[in-house]
Amino acid sequence: MLRLPNDGAPQGKFLDEYLPESGAAGIVLAIARAVPPMALRLAQGRIFGDPTAIVGINDSGDRQKALDVAAHDHMIAALGAAGVRQVLSEEAEAVILLNPGAAFDVAIDPIDGSGSIGIGAPLGLLFTVLPAAPQGFLRKGREVVAAGYASFGHSCDFGFSVGQGTHITTLDAADGRFRLTHQDVRLPEKARTIAYNASNERHWPAGLQAWARDLRLGADGPRGRDFNMRWLAAAVGELHRILLSGGCFIYPADRRKGYESGRLRTLYEAAPIAFLIEQAGGAATNGQTPILDLLPKALHEHTPLVFGAADEVATIARYLSPSV
Repeated sequence: MLRLPNDGAPQGKFLDEYLPESGAAGIVLAIARAVPPMALRLAQGRIFGDPTAIVGINDSGDRQKALDVAAHDHMIAALGAAGVRQVLSEEAEAVILLNPGAAFDVAIDPIDGSGSIGIGAPLGLLFTVLPAAPQGFLRKGREVVAAGYASFGHSCDFGFSVGQGTHITTLDAADGRFRLTHQDVRLPEKARTIAYNASNERHWPAGLQAWARDLRLGADGPRGRDFNMRWLAAAVGELHRILLSGGCFIYPADRRKGYESGRLRTLYEAAPIAFLIEQAGGAATNGQTPILDLLPKALHEHTPLVFGAADEVATIARYLSPSV
């Protein structure tokens, strides 16, 4: 076994020693327990078949890969066993009723960043937990009571919040359980690293293009300091990195057909990210309005998304203001 000079006994409580088995926390635990088999299947690549094979088209027009559908089926089974009332998944057009009369609903993206399946790039899972209510999922994110994500990279990490800070756990492969490795994560006040797809910049609103130009000028420009750039092409990968290292992510609306309202889904991508980022002291908006204050009008609607250090999120809002 490869060992580092400071290797010793495993550190951190197991997740199921930290969270209770009941309520929204019990749903978080059920999702966490369903993650290790997904991590294993991702690690197996093409050994037992092609996870990238196209098997359908989802409601947003994205091509569904074999692993998208397999992960969806796997999580639906886990959530049904956990007593969830109903589920909204990226991979299903309609809401899936599981346990009528149960106390919680879950919105989930079973595989985030699936365009990178099979090439070793970061992938993940995102979810929110809401109390069961007659209006279903079409309500503001302020009603979310728990959220989380899985990050499949060189480690398998599971971040979560039940409204008392954001915490990150790491899979202990020897036990098949998650250990708490980062408790009460707090974002740095200012962003040093920015994540966006520069190839789309020419389609952005003028104010946002000005922000990007000033950003690149660094210490020689009006911002007066230098920035680094990152782009992982998976929102959950950016979320995990920003929670651990700080920074800011932006995927705005632009002029391209199908991108006029952004591209990330409000309910099962933007909302869990916003909940986790706010719990860590950051901010998440659609460029102007906090994501958790938005009232979605459709189950699979898109939204622009800006999240990370509160100072940079506010700066982007100023550049997008019509008065600038």
